[in-house]
Amino acid sequence: MKLMPTNHAASGIFFILAGVLAMSINDLLIKSLSGGYPLHQIVFIRSAIGIGFSLLLVQLEGGWSILKPKAPWLQLCRALLVVVSNMAYFVAIAALPLANATALFFVAPLFITVLSIPLLGEKVGPLRMGAVLVGFIGVVIMQRPWASAGSLEVSRIILLLPVFAALTYALMQLLTRRLGATSKASALSVYIQGTFMIVSIGFYLVAGDGHFVEGVDNPSLLFLLRAWVWPQDGDWGPLIGLGLNSAIIGYCVSQAYRMTDAATLAPFEYAGLPLAVLWGWLFWSDLPDLTIWIGMALIIGSGLFVFLREKQKSRAIARSVRIRTRA
Repeated sequence: MKLMPTNHAASGIFFILAGVLAMSINDLLIKSLSGGYPLHQIVFIRSAIGIGFSLLLVQLEGGWSILKPKAPWLQLCRALLVVVSNMAYFVAIAALPLANATALFFVAPLFITVLSIPLLGEKVGPLRMGAVLVGFIGVVIMQRPWASAGSLEVSRIILLLPVFAALTYALMQLLTRRLGATSKASALSVYIQGTFMIVSIGFYLVAGDGHFVEGVDNPSLLFLLRAWVWPQDGDWGPLIGLGLNSAIIGYCVSQAYRMTDAATLAPFEYAGLPLAVLWGWLFWSDLPDLTIWIGMALIIGSGLFVFLREKQKSRAIARSVRIRTRA
């Protein structure tokens, strides 16, 4: 059974927009729950519910046979990168405004550009490298290196966590295209959900009783290491919503990158930033100050430039191939 139209570009854009919306709602729900539950408990419940939805999609895409992993070590590496990226980002949003964390995470396309040189042997011209440099200047501005540690609302380590999440996400994306040609999106989603569950259980066994948070007042550390508690009645709805969102994110992002090149999808991923600003303003009265807006503009502008240049390059190569073929 096919779950997509035949126009791969249009389908890829649809899936990435659906995934971005689900990610934005996911961040909103996790930040709202971060004051009362540990991250590993939220992730476990989210993934346990999400894997059920993903297994339903497995049946629609071909049945249990598609779960047999191809290149299992690369699949494991990809899943672990997703887990590390997500958990680093979630720990950060417990203390940072959503817009700030989202903008810093959007440095991922710049990491992809830089890492594609040693890992994929790609050539990156001076214009794209210049744009990458501008984007990293935006990251530095958002880190406020001129400010004393005491004047910052959060520690510098917390400010760097979304950047680290972006780095691991970039590494994951470099693996996704290679794996996507032979692995169904629903299978990729199941692998990720299962890895989340295993890692969460590991956290529970080590820190589930909360003994590591005695005397700790840092909101990010509390979120990471707080003891498991039975959810309140009013929180089951958001937790179930997180599980559904988790399945949607895993499926839609994997499907988008299987079907469409990254340069086409990139501009649509940036729809997550205005959504993050909106949620921050509506739910926490957070609005970025001028310094943050400047950093955001540099990061987003450079990322879009990099991908537009890549798209132009891809089109030029395609035209060249067609001309040679006709000749």
